[in-house]
Amino acid sequence: MSDMTYGSAEPISIPLREVLPWAIFAGLMLLIGIYFIGSEQGATTAFQGFMIHEFVHDGRHLLGFPCH
Repeated sequence: MSDMTYGSAEPISIPLREVLPWAIFAGLMLLIGIYFIGSEQGATTAFQGFMIHEFVHDGRHLLGFPCH
């Protein structure tokens, strides 16, 4: 057995200016993902063909978006 004692850990504070760029990036990626899953090949389309529609087809049903 070890006689090692553990000190109390103090929480560190993370400044908002360090978190904000990552939060904005994650929000943009989320919006782009929702666009491709929910709207692509539907009312609006950015790409021709059905490749993106077929790629996200199961995710579309999983999230409750109708597609056909």
